[in-house]
Amino acid sequence: MKRIAVFVDVQNIYYTTRQIYGRQFNYRQLWQRISAAGEILSATAYAIERDDEKQRQFQNALRQIGFTIKLKPYIQRSDGSAKGDWDVGITIDIMDTAKDVDCVVLLSGDGDFDLLLEKLRSDFGVSTEVYGVPGLTAQSLIAAATVYHPIETDLLL
Repeated sequence: MKRIAVFVDVQNIYYTTRQIYGRQFNYRQLWQRISAAGEILSATAYAIERDDEKQRQFQNALRQIGFTIKLKPYIQRSDGSAKGDWDVGITIDIMDTAKDVDCVVLLSGDGDFDLLLEKLRSDFGVSTEVYGVPGLTAQSLIAAATVYHPIETDLLL
């Protein structure tokens, strides 16, 4: 049975599905789809802590599905911009996990992960699957993945 690790860039998925579809992503449907392909050994969702009740409910729902939640504080800069980037944390966790799995599933459209996916295939022989919203997923990320799954309405609430 294929051993799978799942990594979710929550902010990226939230904003891209909202921008294109005006809807939310269905994590339960995703879990069912991935678990039908193998055993999910780990699943981590990376989010920003905003001390908001709606966010806590969402995070608890993810936990009930089977995800581990990792949170970073929401940082509001003096110029009005905000920071909440998990790219390095996701990369470190994927590298730590790659030796123990056959497949890494990444939910993100962020092209910064393209080199990581190439390294996983070349150094660990791990297959990589990307779920991202069409039109908002970097072409370099799609090209680097073993399989690209476009997020379409069947994976939305």
